Amino acid sequence: MNITILGNGSWGTALALTLQRQNKVTLWGPLPDEIDALRRDKENKKFLPGYSLENIIITPDIKKVLHRAEAVVIAIPTKYLRKQLQLHAANIPPAVPVVSATKGLEDKTFKLVSGIIAEFHPADNILALSGPSHAEEVAARIPTAITLAGSDSLQCRQIQQAFMTPFFRVYTNYDMTGVQIGGALKNIIAIAAGMCKGLEYGSNTIAALMTRGIKEISRFGVFMGAEEKTFHGLSGIGDLITTCISDFSRNFFVGREMARGRSIRQVTEKMVMVAEGVETTRSVYHFAEQKQLDMPIAKAVYKVLFDALPPQQAVEELMTREAKSEN
Repeated sequence: MNITILGNGSWGTALALTLQRQNKVTLWGPLPDEIDALRRDKENKKFLPGYSLENIIITPDIKKVLHRAEAVVIAIPTKYLRKQLQLHAANIPPAVPVVSATKGLEDKTFKLVSGIIAEFHPADNILALSGPSHAEEVAARIPTAITLAGSDSLQCRQIQQAFMTPFFRVYTNYDMTGVQIGGALKNIIAIAAGMCKGLEYGSNTIAALMTRGIKEISRFGVFMGAEEKTFHGLSGIGDLITTCISDFSRNFFVGREMARGRSIRQVTEKMVMVAEGVETTRSVYHFAEQKQLDMPIAKAVYKVLFDALPPQQAVEELMTREAKSEN
């Protein structure tokens, strides 16, 4: 299959390295200087160094590659996605499947990534790829399992087969909403997990956070029309586990550094890659406030990120909430 990947960050590059095993892959990014560097070095030294891009087509000519693509994969951070679609989506033929590999929730509109794409492309031809999949491990061919969601089962199976490798296993799912919400909201819990690490709390705390975190994610997802069982799978608890325990997690890093005394600006301004959970926290907090959804962890993380609440105080407030039944 002829596949074009939009987004030359670590995840877009890792997917390109994976898909080129059995497909013709083109990698594009919005910044000409970065694309020139990729073409010159045949390596993504900025975002994912150490891997040869020799067999991947790298081009600044997005119009040409989109017109000939049989599938398009979007790996552009959520906050930049709308602008790029406004510029380039018209060049994607309507019948071509578009796979979102981005995890986030748009601020103010509260739209999932598929909802943003659907403003520019037929909804029936949009799919979502999500699950426990740090780019560094995927690029290193460490066995990974992930979920592909879409409304067209035949299309899902076709993309599934194109993406499968001996180290990258893809499962299909029809719950587009649930798969995307799991991928987006787990980043909020990962920020909280990083804070716990920075405060030098132990495994008891992380286990409680993750368990209550998936409950909170499920509550949000069901409200949005997702199926609760989706959050028991790879795109739910699976993605949550890896994001809360891995040193590769950008969101975990943000939380840990803030718990060690740095401000959100000090942490993020020196990061090469985007921590999607920061903006997702803002979106989820405002949505939950509007809809009166009980999201205590998301609310606590928001207060730390944007209201300067000390992380330790946020934990204390969570622990001293009114006693409740687990069920």
